[in-house]
Amino acid sequence: MTDRLDGPEFQSRLQRLDALLQDVERLADPAARSQVGEVVRALLELHCAGLESILEHLESAGEPGAAVLNACARDDMAGGLLLLHGLHPFSLAERVLQALEQVRPVLRSHGGNVEMVGVDGGVVRLRLTGSCHGCASSAVTMKQTIEEAVLGRAPDAVGLEVEGVVDEQETTPDGRRLVVLTGI
Repeated sequence: MTDRLDGPEFQSRLQRLDALLQDVERLADPAARSQVGEVVRALLELHCAGLESILEHLESAGEPGAAVLNACARDDMAGGLLLLHGLHPFSLAERVLQALEQVRPVLRSHGGNVEMVGVDGGVVRLRLTGSCHGCASSAVTMKQTIEEAVLGRAPDAVGLEVEGVVDEQETTPDGRRLVVLTGI
């Protein structure tokens, strides 16, 4: 068994995998591109089948299995893997609520808070409350804190909207809308 990766190493390997897949897309030979794509799909299908089997065993184990599944779902790496294969036991809304619980202490330290208004079509709608007591860096801090937490727990969110957003939307490199805070 290999050593467990820490968060930064895991992210580094994900970035390396992304770069390798982008290199494959640039291959001149369409047959080679197709072959590599088929290998990747086959590996993902095998991993998904194995994960489904593990989840079935956990579900049949009753309460101890549910506790293990809950811990895995909350783990960044294991939860991300479950999400990749469409097997995550928590809905988008539940994962957003977990992210908001994670960031509330930081937001409160700046005199603010956040609540989820709803999720519609993959777009997460939030409402900020409180004030930042005139701190110029608070809006930037709150924006980054919210984005990182929500997109970390719910990378499948199509976008984030917060009451008081500016019409001009910032986006991630993959086109997801990000939070733009005003009037804080």
